[in-house]
Amino acid sequence: MGKLGRKDFISIRDFSKEELYTILELCKKQKPLARNFTLEPTHPGRVLACIFHKPSLRTRISFEIAIRQLGGSSLYITDKEIGIGHREAPKDVGEVLSRYVDAIMIRTFDHGMVEELAANARVPVINGLTDLLHPCQIMGDIMTIVEHLGTIEGKKVVFVGDGNNVARSWVNAACRLPFKFVLTSPDGYQIKDSFIEGAGKDGNLDYEWIEDPLEAVKGADVVYSDVWASMGQESEKAERMTAFRKYQIDDRMMSLAGANSLFMHCLPAHRGEEVTDSVIDGRHSVVYDEAENRMHIQRAIIALLVPTDKEL
Repeated sequence: MGKLGRKDFISIRDFSKEELYTILELCKKQKPLARNFTLEPTHPGRVLACIFHKPSLRTRISFEIAIRQLGGSSLYITDKEIGIGHREAPKDVGEVLSRYVDAIMIRTFDHGMVEELAANARVPVINGLTDLLHPCQIMGDIMTIVEHLGTIEGKKVVFVGDGNNVARSWVNAACRLPFKFVLTSPDGYQIKDSFIEGAGKDGNLDYEWIEDPLEAVKGADVVYSDVWASMGQESEKAERMTAFRKYQIDDRMMSLAGANSLFMHCLPAHRGEEVTDSVIDGRHSVVYDEAENRMHIQRAIIALLVPTDKEL
C-alpha cells in the first residue's frame, strides 16, 4: 500500500482533509519539475492499465503521460478486449489484472462496477469517471483554484448546470474541505436528497441548491459549468436544451460574480450552449490550466498509491 492509507482512489469522501492536502502538496511539488523535465522517475517499470468504456481526450492523455513521467508505462484497453460485466466478471478482471499490472484506471458508466473491480483487485484502482462520480477532475480543479486564488478554504464555488457526476464530486470535496458549494439548476435536475443527506452525515458540508442562476452566482469565487447532456443522455438533449436555456453562462452572469472570480469547465465544452465564447475565452477563464492540472494531480495520486521499489 502507498502513502495514502487506502489502496484505491474511488471517491473523494474516502479520504480525510489531511490526505487530500497530501495529494495537493505533492502535485504542487511535482508540477514545476515535470514541466522542466527534472522530475525523478520514482516508479520505473510500473504499468498502469487504462480501461475505457467512455472515450476521452484529457483522461487518456493525462494518465498515460503521468505514469510515463514517473518512469512507468501504460496500456490502453477498450471494452472490446475485456467485455467487463458481460464477457468477464469484474471480479475475474480484477484478479487477473492484479497479476499483470501495478495499477488500474477505469473510465466507465456503472460506479458499482468500479467498486467491484477494486474489491477484487490487489493493486490500486483509480476512478477515471463514472456516471456517479468524477473525483480526479475535482482534485485537478481544486489544484487550479489554489494556484489562482491561494486557497479553496472559505471560497464560494457555484456549479451552473445539471447535478451530475462532477457536481456530486464537488459535494464530496465540500464534505472534507471548508468551502461553500452551490448548485444552480432547474427543479428536477438537482442532486438527489439522499446523496446530500449521506454526504452531510459524513462531514461538515456547506451546500445549497438555488434555482435562480443569477441569484446563485452573486459573489461567487468560482463559476463552474459542464455540458447539459452528458454521454449516455443523448436522447434527452432536446428536453435539456429547453430546461437549461436560462443557465447559459454569459458575460452578464459572470459580472454578478466576484471581480476576481474564475470560470471553470471540465471540458469538452459545447460553446454557445452552456457557455458563450466570450466567457470561455475571456479573462476569468482558467479552463486550460484546469485541463493541464488533470495530469499533474493524477500523477500525484498514482505516485502516492503505487509503492516504489523502496516501499515494497
